[in-house]
Amino acid sequence: MAEAHQAVGFQFTVRPDGLDYKLSQEVIKNIYLSGVTAWKKRVIQFKNGVLAGVYPASPSSWLIVVIAIMSTLYTRIDPSLGMIDSIKENLPWSRDCMSVQTRTVLSAILFATGLWLFLIYLLRYTLKALLSYHGWIFESHGKMSSSTKLWLSLVKMFSGRRPLLYSFQASLPRLPVPSVDDTICRYLESVRPLLDNKQYNQMETLANDFKESLAPQLQRYLILKSWWATNYVSDWWEEYIYLRGRSPIMVNSNFYVMDLLYVTPTHRQAARAGNVVHAMLQYRRKLERGEHAPLRALGIVPMCSTQMERMFNTTRIPGVETDIVQHLNDRKHLVVYHKGRFFKVWLYTGGRHLLPSELETQFQRILNDTSEPQPGELKLFPKYVGAGGGFGPVSSPVADDGYGVSYIIVGENLITFHISSKFSSPETDSFRFGQNIKKAMLDIRALFKLQNDVKTEEQAKHTCLENGKKQM
Repeated sequence: MAEAHQAVGFQFTVRPDGLDYKLSQEVIKNIYLSGVTAWKKRVIQFKNGVLAGVYPASPSSWLIVVIAIMSTLYTRIDPSLGMIDSIKENLPWSRDCMSVQTRTVLSAILFATGLWLFLIYLLRYTLKALLSYHGWIFESHGKMSSSTKLWLSLVKMFSGRRPLLYSFQASLPRLPVPSVDDTICRYLESVRPLLDNKQYNQMETLANDFKESLAPQLQRYLILKSWWATNYVSDWWEEYIYLRGRSPIMVNSNFYVMDLLYVTPTHRQAARAGNVVHAMLQYRRKLERGEHAPLRALGIVPMCSTQMERMFNTTRIPGVETDIVQHLNDRKHLVVYHKGRFFKVWLYTGGRHLLPSELETQFQRILNDTSEPQPGELKLFPKYVGAGGGFGPVSSPVADDGYGVSYIIVGENLITFHISSKFSSPETDSFRFGQNIKKAMLDIRALFKLQNDVKTEEQAKHTCLENGKKQM
């Protein structure tokens, strides 16, 4: 309770002789600094949004165009071909409250602004047309044709200088809808090595039936969606492939991060954790402001950066049939799990990020804490954030290919296995069963490499949630 009283910025007490109140200067100062930091963040995001919105031009180029148009007024040259005079005559309420010179200057500024916007869209659509060329993908490694070299030079010329993370989003071409004939041809080509002649002939017959019956109607729906969606696949892929996938996330879908590969600056676990968290906070700050350089193939061709905004503050909430992705605007703490206990670690103080040494102090206090888990903490981990993996369908207790092994980490000293088999399956093989169990054990060993003398390793896909494991 002492910490709670210290966190109160304003206290008052009613006494017979009047009202007694106290102000905590430290709390008021922290509130003020937090507000200043929030406004700075909004201003920087607005500024970078403007820079990305007018890219490949810049706000300073608008001033150059205005000065160039204004200079023509004094040389009696009309680059607008009469448009400035037309704008001057049609300005509302201008004859009563503006002089002729003021109306001329305002008309020239409006024309220069329109010309500047036209040039921006011209550069943007020119770059979009250039990026629609995909021949460079199919060229041999280490070799490049003259046409591709010329194309790369044009892309580099129209890409501008010092782009921000989202500068190219409006210049990226839409995902084209392939024709039905091309889709069926490529599908049959992909399955040909997997089927014998009889099976391939049956598949070819089914493909032709689909082409004549359902394909034209479905193709029209797909083309209609491509007109209003920049990518007609992304939302369907996320909903039906990613969020409805029931396979283990930890070993099949997560990305992998290490702090340092060949250098060990310190053997203190808390110090390494503090450095990693601080580096991630610095990266997140630049990511939220859009200050990172966009990812480019060959160092020139820009890639889409839409998914970057969900790298942090995003979690995947499991469901029975489909999961939900929840993205939060900002978070100022992280959760540390240690020996069956959950700790909430604050990342800010006085409107700034905690320093690595300050984070190390908090992590060391967690490592030195010998308290027992609170009631419910041991049960909370496997139910909500259990890490696990394996093979075989996780939605059924019996694997369709003969057997299956899955596991879940209940605590730091307990792992639960779920082994199932189907006697009637012709695919059952004891040697292959043993090999798959060995693979599952190797996956488990890979999860426990964060020791004092081992590099920091991280697996993450929003949160390490294991879907479909509730019946184990």
